[in-house]
Amino acid sequence: MPLNQQILLDNRPTGEATVSNFKLVSSATPALQEGQVLVQHHFLSLDPYMRGRMNDARSYAQPQALGEVMQGGTAGVVVESKNPKFHVGAKVVGMGGWQQYSVVDANQSGALRKVDIAHVPLSACLGVVGMPGVTAWYGLMKICEPKAGETVVVSAASGAVGSVVGQLAKARGCRAVGLAGGPDKCRHVVEELGFDACVDYKAFPDAKSLYMALKEATPDGVDCYFENVGGMILDTVLSRMNAFGRIAVCGMIAGYNGAPLPLTQPALILMSRLKVQGFIVSEHMEFWPEALTELGTRVASGKLKYRESVALGLASAPEAFIGLLMGRNFGKQVVKLI
Repeated sequence: MPLNQQILLDNRPTGEATVSNFKLVSSATPALQEGQVLVQHHFLSLDPYMRGRMNDARSYAQPQALGEVMQGGTAGVVVESKNPKFHVGAKVVGMGGWQQYSVVDANQSGALRKVDIAHVPLSACLGVVGMPGVTAWYGLMKICEPKAGETVVVSAASGAVGSVVGQLAKARGCRAVGLAGGPDKCRHVVEELGFDACVDYKAFPDAKSLYMALKEATPDGVDCYFENVGGMILDTVLSRMNAFGRIAVCGMIAGYNGAPLPLTQPALILMSRLKVQGFIVSEHMEFWPEALTELGTRVASGKLKYRESVALGLASAPEAFIGLLMGRNFGKQVVKLI
């Protein structure tokens, strides 16, 4: 069995996460038991939710344990198998964590999923045709429920989730408006992804100027909002929501370092009779097949575009993860391990 490099959570961050919170180690890979497979990871997914799990705080999931391999999605190849359902060479995705190899009980429901990479690259199975893509699909389709002609706004619009939200909204006849940080990201959102408009929030540092910019981009108000950020951006979009608007709350990255995120005008939720619903996509597995079918078909046909930021080597994961939290990535952040 191969020697396995792993990245552990060594200590919990105070405020912003740093490289010193992580530790790179090597360990022996245990021999397989019946029903298990050995997966060699080709790609590791880095996602904002991981920052919240680094805290020892109440959340929808247990905190990341200290001294244990960082949790995370992986895509790779079965290189040894003692399970007849998964042959050597099978391409799979799972939650293998920040390491080169994982030993997986393949009989455990949902532990591994086979993927077909004939028309979709393996790395995309961690992004646009993976958890982020399904997150976008579910929040938009099942919570926002957009109708043709409505205006859909999404924050972090150039990211792995937001970029898919806008494209799916356009495919359903909506006006898609993004919020993103920087002119390059906004240019990508409009010119390459096909959004109708994008507001560069970094160019409007105060609430009044951001509101005026969003007002110009949403002349008919906002019917659906897909929330990834929180803070001043959420306050601003709330001020533009139409009556009976719907808000899917996917993430609050502005508060992941522990800063409070007070709402300045919560009465708008009542005044505009808004539906505001948070969701965790792993709690809605019954919708994954439908979502993955649409996402995979659109990617294969070129109708759903995506972009990746690729870090090289396991040792680069902590720095790439911190860059993701600071908005340095462009599209889906992955680490290429092979």
